[in-house]
Amino acid sequence: MASYAAWTAVKAGVGAAMNLTVVDKVPADMLHMVDAHWYQFPPMNPLWHAMLGWAIFFLCLISLIGNGMVINIFTSTKTLKTPSNLLVVNLAFSDFLMMFTMGPPMVMNCYYETWVFGPFACEVYAMCGSLFGCISIWTMTMIAFDRYNVIVNGISAEPLTNKGATIRIFAIWATSFAWTLAPFFGWNRYVPEGNMSACGTDYLTDTFSSRSYILMYSVFVYFAPLFLIIYSYIFIIKAVAAHEKNMREQAKKMNVASLRSSEAQNTSTEMKLAKVALVTISLWFMAWTPYLIINYTGIFKAAPITPLATIWGSLFAKANAVYNPIVYGISHPKYRAALYKKFPALSCTDSADDSQSVASGETVITEKAEKIEA
Repeated sequence: MASYAAWTAVKAGVGAAMNLTVVDKVPADMLHMVDAHWYQFPPMNPLWHAMLGWAIFFLCLISLIGNGMVINIFTSTKTLKTPSNLLVVNLAFSDFLMMFTMGPPMVMNCYYETWVFGPFACEVYAMCGSLFGCISIWTMTMIAFDRYNVIVNGISAEPLTNKGATIRIFAIWATSFAWTLAPFFGWNRYVPEGNMSACGTDYLTDTFSSRSYILMYSVFVYFAPLFLIIYSYIFIIKAVAAHEKNMREQAKKMNVASLRSSEAQNTSTEMKLAKVALVTISLWFMAWTPYLIINYTGIFKAAPITPLATIWGSLFAKANAVYNPIVYGISHPKYRAALYKKFPALSCTDSADDSQSVASGETVITEKAEKIEA
């Protein structure tokens, strides 16, 4: 209550309280990391810290349970142990580590309304957030590539092997480590964010080193994977739409209503593909665009950044660890079947329906279209 009383005094313009800033609670050994920009802002309303702390707590809980279940079921179910699903497990593992390392420290800092774990922990915290976010993004890109290869290239596609999936995963981790360790060696740096309860990259220091890292890293971790994901899904949808058209024409020539055995009960394949693609890309945008905007606003001095604005960047980015188990796990028919087998109470429908393919197994491309839900 003392912090709320101090904030109220600042808002009312009472005496010495007018000189309080958001930096006042920062420990002395952290002050050298705090940019002068933040000294102009009064303390944040303690209610924001409380709301952020509770939001992160619940996101952390949901993410750890959701990703933990994905990891457990995909690694313990024989039918799910495929090369493609190694990428799904890697995504879930990365998201699990994201919230495991990000959630508890941030909840504690929100309670104290500042960073309390010291300078080095601040740097490690920021690196972990950047590292696991980067790994998740590029794993999503590799999943999109795998689907592109199977659906677009069809029977001529070279199938993904365990070795190929392992090499891809190793490359993702190695390159992500290289990028996120760079600030420890002088290319940019990790510093407290404006809300002082989390840490991230330095986007306020007006130097070539700081700006160049943000620009180069954003290309690697945002623009390149986003372009590749959109490119992959566009051609996937085109390929399946063309196949659907051919099937309708074939059915017309054969004077039958449909070549599918259960078309009346199922949404068309291309619509399911479009929905998966739309959800994937939309959630990706929602999660990382606010943080990108904050970073670009900082390096280009496009507008003043407030401590409150940095809260939303952190919250949306961390929430991505909650979306992925739903998109890449719950949408998988065989995963749902295994989930309901282990936890029958979670089943709301007949499990037999969940094991059905999106389309009939009569054609090769339709069978492979099921990988869109993998």
